[in-house]
Amino acid sequence: MHTLTPVPLLIIGGGAAGLFAGCCAGERGLGTLILERKNKPGRKLLMCGNGRCNLTKDISSTQMLRDMGEPMTTFLSTALNALPPAAVQSWFERHQVPLKKMDDRRVFPRSELSADVVHALTDALRDTRTALCLNAPVTRIQRTGPAGFMVDTDHFSILASRVLIATGGVSYPKTGSVGDGQKFAKALGHSLKPYRPGLIGFAIKHPWIDAHAGITFEKATCRILRMRQKLYEGQGQLDCETWGLGGAAVYNASRCVARLKQNDIDLEWQVGKETVRAHSPETRPLKEAIVTVGGVPLSEVDPATMQSRKCPGLYFAGEVMDIDGPTGGYNLTAAFATASLAVTAIARETAVN
Repeated sequence: MHTLTPVPLLIIGGGAAGLFAGCCAGERGLGTLILERKNKPGRKLLMCGNGRCNLTKDISSTQMLRDMGEPMTTFLSTALNALPPAAVQSWFERHQVPLKKMDDRRVFPRSELSADVVHALTDALRDTRTALCLNAPVTRIQRTGPAGFMVDTDHFSILASRVLIATGGVSYPKTGSVGDGQKFAKALGHSLKPYRPGLIGFAIKHPWIDAHAGITFEKATCRILRMRQKLYEGQGQLDCETWGLGGAAVYNASRCVARLKQNDIDLEWQVGKETVRAHSPETRPLKEAIVTVGGVPLSEVDPATMQSRKCPGLYFAGEVMDIDGPTGGYNLTAAFATASLAVTAIARETAVN
């Protein structure tokens, strides 16, 4: 009679965090299976940086943590110090992805093709014989006592000693980010923070925008004001669209609005000596957001291991948690770093047991 042996690590989600976690697990010889709901891995990763994939930013982990702000500064400290931006660059260069650094220190593949990043990750999985199963949306995760977890799909079930949820946020649902990981976390004892769009444009009707529709300003300043008090100021690109404003300067301003949960605000933008203001602008829909604010609360995850404080043996990586950063490589770096830290903790625990 055969006894069913649990897979040491089952990763749910084949995006940036899930694929990198699988690569890290393979390097450590940790038996791992990745389940991805779509027919191709890395669907959202392929879209990053308009298909160019801004992998990281060539700055220190200290600077990156400072730029991200609380609560990320404290929560991500262990992860980003263990895998700083320089280590992210080294990993991809070791895996045959030559890199290029822009004047603003953003880092891209030299080819400026996101597909090269996805290929490097899947090639690394192949080289370590780490299993990746596509077209396998998970339907349920159940705690099975000391044996671990039973993970169900429509067509099969897997017994796993440990589970890492890396399913991303809820924006761009066609890529597979549909919020299922957050639902699994809730079923296993977690609470959830409400979703809000982070890094997104503002839908604004304004004569100035109409007059400049289709124009991109490479250097602009955006401010968030409330009752004349400045809550945020940042510089970057400003895109004038038919529906309103986009671009890095606007995206980072929208993140401030999402984090502060402020509605009665003014958005002020400055191009050269010209300053324009709009009152209570609405953001574009959540499904269009570059990053999701909300999800699994950081207080319910151990920042030293990425293990759930509610359900031992359950781990998280990336945007499924209430993690977000500015545009410019911060969010992918956070995904890679939390994935790496989780696998490090799992490998350590597996070796002890």
